[in-house]
Amino acid sequence: MPTIRRALISVSDKTGVVSLARELADRGIEIVSTGGTARLLKESGVPVTGVSEVTGFPEILDGRVKTLHPKIHAGLLARQDVEEHRHQLREHGIQPFELVVISLYPFRETVGRPGVSFEEAIENIDIGGPAMIRAAAKNHRHVTVLVDPEDYDLVLSQIRERGGVDDATRLRLAAKAFRHTAAYDALIAQYLSGRAGEAFPEKLTVTFDKVQDLRYGENPHQKAAFYREPFAGPGRIAAAEKLHGKELSYNNIQDAGAAWESVREFAEPAAVAVKHTNPCGVGVGSSLTEAYRKAYEADPVSIFGGIVALNRPVDKETAEQMKGIFLEIVIAPDFTPEALEVLKQKKNLRLLRMAGEGQGGGAENIPWRFTAADGGLLVQEADRKGLDRSECRVVTKRAPSEEEWKELLFAWKVVKHVKSNAIVLAKDQRTVGIGAGQMNRVGAAEIAIRQAGERSRGAVLASDAFFPMKDTVEAAARAGITAIIQPGGSIRDEESIAEADRHGIAMVFTGIRHFKH
Repeated sequence: MPTIRRALISVSDKTGVVSLARELADRGIEIVSTGGTARLLKESGVPVTGVSEVTGFPEILDGRVKTLHPKIHAGLLARQDVEEHRHQLREHGIQPFELVVISLYPFRETVGRPGVSFEEAIENIDIGGPAMIRAAAKNHRHVTVLVDPEDYDLVLSQIRERGGVDDATRLRLAAKAFRHTAAYDALIAQYLSGRAGEAFPEKLTVTFDKVQDLRYGENPHQKAAFYREPFAGPGRIAAAEKLHGKELSYNNIQDAGAAWESVREFAEPAAVAVKHTNPCGVGVGSSLTEAYRKAYEADPVSIFGGIVALNRPVDKETAEQMKGIFLEIVIAPDFTPEALEVLKQKKNLRLLRMAGEGQGGGAENIPWRFTAADGGLLVQEADRKGLDRSECRVVTKRAPSEEEWKELLFAWKVVKHVKSNAIVLAKDQRTVGIGAGQMNRVGAAEIAIRQAGERSRGAVLASDAFFPMKDTVEAAARAGITAIIQPGGSIRDEESIAEADRHGIAMVFTGIRHFKH
């Protein structure tokens, strides 16, 4: 275990650095530092040697060059167990470092500010810092590297007890240091790729921050953790504030994301209940209470143990309706104090507040979707495509009535969020039947119709993709459905159109498909 005699400290995040440096100095450890860090330590009464005093060369180019010097990097990279390295250090008058404490220029914080200029972003790309971190981490058998103030106490405690840091800790800190610089470079690459308009570069570099370990994944035998996108802001599940209830599970987070994306489709008061990432009940009303009642009545069986998302602040009246059944999570832009008082009576119910998020109506979703493939990763744009009535094409002899148009557009917003093959039946601005994730489309239709029962009479039907055969239209006609919305584009479209005409069903084509696997 190398005894720590000399430390290099250069941090943009000054958290805890004065206390760290003061204790190191009190133990006789020489401290070498740069720029603002050196000034802060001197002002705090900590003895410091400036980098320029070590290198014999001033900081130049507005501070762009200060630590990129052999007297710094040889001191970081020299192997103390190799006689030739020790000889070269003596020959050139270079002293080794056994501890390096670095935090990088705040690139992430800079580009995260509204209106930041490209020039300012570029100037906050650290060059010397990553070089020193990587050098120290490479040479971790002889050098301890710190990139996180959370680790200061750990290292100090070992120095107090042993005069140095043990092998296992140095290895762990080196791995953390390389993760740190990799994430830093990934953010820069993402930012510059975006500026260059490269959506799918030849190398995909992304980084995420760990939020928490999870008890397990989809099943108890699977390990899992939750990570957040670095710039996940308001309106994203990863940035939600938990106001009450147990910790979220892997499945909770998946379902919560699905529910929130679905409810954001609507500008009017809306409620969406989700089970296993599929909507099981969706309702729209003149008030949030009415919307929730419709969502509940759509499928009072499946909503049990489900997740409910609402696009308005939850009031006491709505909360009173929700407290009567078992729910896993309620998600909303906010909750009134009275609503919280009601819902907090349920000890295990998770309440998530989407801080800063207003009502929906086509709000932006996450720009990209990542899906693991065996040995690879699929990347695509998020499905943010909305639909305007003017984009639809009436293909049957009978056009939808105004009331049918209203129901069709409602159903289309829902079917977008149902796993394929997907069929949604809607009536009176609520779902009455949903068929999800089936291997054939008529099978999905039959499930939705069976679930709707008599409510299918006078309802409308939405399909996420075209009808390969006329059998779905036949099933719809038997169920009393009066209007259909679907993408169109099958080689057998004419058969489906003719079948709809035969039964007086209005049908419109959107020209848009919403597969969701």
